[in-house]
Amino acid sequence: MKARVTVTLKNGVLDPQGKAIEGSLGSLGFEGVEGIRQGKVFDLELADRTDTQAKADIQAMCEQLLANTVIENYSIELI
Repeated sequence: MKARVTVTLKNGVLDPQGKAIEGSLGSLGFEGVEGIRQGKVFDLELADRTDTQAKADIQAMCEQLLANTVIENYSIELI
């Protein structure tokens, strides 16, 4: 089974890397970009599990390691 976890900063958390990317795009001529939020994507391959077990395991992974839940949100997609 394959899964994708997307981790993004919560609203209100400053994103200096996103701001730097936004500025760089403007200097490269890509005008009109009014906001970029940087994040992370994890693609996982899991041994045989039910969908319910896979989501529970991945949620535990996110809570313990993949995301800093104080400042980040995450979403799980089974592929």
